[in-house]
Order: sequence, then C-alpha cells, then structure tokens
Amino acid sequence: MRTWTFAKGHGTKNDFVIVADRNNLVPVSEDDVRFLCDRRGGVGGDGLLRVTLASSIPEWNGEPGLWFMDYRNADGSIAEMCGNGLRVFVRYLLEEDLAAGERIEVATRAGLRSAWPQADGSIRTSMGAVTLVDDEVTIVHAGHSWPATKVDVGNPHAVAFLDEQDGEPLALGALELFHAPAWSPSEVFPQGVNVEFVEVVTDDHVRMRVFERGSGETLSCGTGTVAVAAAHLARQGRSEGQVRVDVPGGTLHIEITDGDAFITGPAVVVAHGQVQLPEPDTR
Repeated sequence: MRTWTFAKGHGTKNDFVIVADRNNLVPVSEDDVRFLCDRRGGVGGDGLLRVTLASSIPEWNGEPGLWFMDYRNADGSIAEMCGNGLRVFVRYLLEEDLAAGERIEVATRAGLRSAWPQADGSIRTSMGAVTLVDDEVTIVHAGHSWPATKVDVGNPHAVAFLDEQDGEPLALGALELFHAPAWSPSEVFPQGVNVEFVEVVTDDHVRMRVFERGSGETLSCGTGTVAVAAAHLARQGRSEGQVRVDVPGGTLHIEITDGDAFITGPAVVVAHGQVQLPEPDTR
C-alpha cells in the first residue's frame, strides 16, 4: 500500500482532494484519482488538486517559481481550469504558508491566474477572457431540448436557459441529472462539455445547475458560473456587468469587465489526513 498525505477543501461545496507534490516526483494515475475521489472507498471529491512547482511541469513555459494547479476530474481526466478549485488551491497555499500577500499568482493549464484574498474570508480570482462562440448548439436531456450558448472559459461550456425550451419551461428543481446531457451537433465538443441549466431571477441574478464532464452533477462549478453570467449578460445585449449566480452549494459573484472575468466566493480547507492507496494493477 502507498500512503499519501492529503487535505480536503471545497468552494460552495464543489469539493476537492488536495495533494502536495512540490517537485512532481510522484506519478498520479487515472486509477489513483478515481480512488481518491470515490466517496465510499476513498476520500471523496469532485476532483483532485495537485500542488506542484511550475518548473516541474513540462508544458508550462511561464514563470518557473509559481505554484502550478494540476487539476484532475473525478474520473481521472485532466481539465484545463476549475474556478472553485482555484480558490481552494489558493486557500491551501495561504494556510500552508506557501504563498502570501494581497495578490497571489497561480500557473494553470488555462494560463496565469491571479487571486486576491478578501477581508471577509472570501477569495476573488481572475478567470481570463470569456468567449461566446457563435456555433449553433442544442442540448437534449430527459426528453427535453434547449438551444444553448457555447462559451469558452479556458474549458468548454454549453449554457441552456430553461425559459428557452419549446413549450412549457421546465423548473430547475425538476431536472433529473442522473446521466450526462447530449448535444448536437456532436462534433462541436469533441472533448466533452460542461452543461449549465439556468433559471433567470432578474437581470443581475440567476440560478443554475451543472453537469460537469468527468465528474457528473456537482453542487457548484466556478467556470460554469462565469459562462452563465457571460451568456446571461449577452442575452441583454451587455458584454460587461455583475451577476449573482446561485448554485446548489451556495452563491458566487461574477464580474465581467475590460475583457476579463472575476469570481468572488468562499473557499475552505476542512480536513487533513493520510490515505492508503492500493498498489497499481500491473497485469
């Protein structure tokens, strides 16, 4: 058996197993990630956050002294970005004295990201540019279909507004997200997609649920809230603004301005421990 030290954290109940590997010396397989994220046999989480120096990541060509957020979905697949995970990652850096200051920079597969710890304990993070793509996409799920907005937040999203369903709109709480929604044309998301279902409250306030590729339905998705805010503003003819986004796990505040998006919300580390991983299957 292999013994690893871990921490557990969440941002609006989007939860993560955190493993520190400063110099990227310990290989992590898809099986390892699936075991760690298993809620019955492992620690449990929507994904894995690995904390390692950017200098040890071959594909990173920026500042080598930064901490790199190596994010894996619960199924072991690699993801470009995770908005809630970024805040939890920064919270971990702060609590472990690995970073300090009013602004903290983090290397990610989606590029450089900045974070600003707030006086109330929340963390504000930059998410980079948000791009609404003009492709026509339809989301199909449980006998219903909706036109969707394709949004790039460093990872792919399809945003469906429930009031755009043909016929009687489906209530957000009536959705049964036991399996992944389908989309057409299928080739528009060759690597899969995060699908957000949105209920509009006001021009500056929405509610959403999300089915994340590689994880299933989660209680929150940071990049998903950014995608939803951008699509909601675009429906009003706006490219900038502030939107409150309620998710099952809480509330996040999104601001889009000057070509950049920002998330402000909670992030906590709730546990530390050790876990024994099964030996790799070499058959």
